[in-house]
Amino acid sequence: MYLIFYIKLFIYFEVLMATEFEELYRYLRLAHYQKLFETISERPGSLSATEAFSAEVIYLLGEPTIGEFAKFLGISQPNASYKVISLVSKGYITKRPCENDKRECHLIVTQKFHDYYGSQVPFITSITKDFSAEENALLKKLSLNIAEVLSNTLDSETKVQN
Repeated sequence: MYLIFYIKLFIYFEVLMATEFEELYRYLRLAHYQKLFETISERPGSLSATEAFSAEVIYLLGEPTIGEFAKFLGISQPNASYKVISLVSKGYITKRPCENDKRECHLIVTQKFHDYYGSQVPFITSITKDFSAEENALLKKLSLNIAEVLSNTLDSETKVQN
């Protein structure tokens, strides 16, 4: 009888945690999109939403080649090249030729991108400023664990696409 109670209690807490995590994720994404669209404006040289997401993916991939960028997004090489040309012309990324293969190049975000992207980071740091040292340590530990699980999931999904 107690076993059934504990199983139900465990399931309840699992569902509760998943729901709370989903709610946290929802608010983080909404805050991210709100900040993102605040920085996107309709003036010459500004980024469209697609360009902003493309630049962010390039940044998060860490100097990918055009082929790696295209493969990650599941788009054609010409489509990726079109996005890259636009981002280069607006000054958000540069291309550096690969040392091994001069036909390929690495995509590198510029200071202009960092200025744009950095405007979104203070929001995250303002959330944790009132946390105790223990709370920040726990948050860091949990964040690293979640990041590892997500990274492994992303890696396995990427391998399935190949």
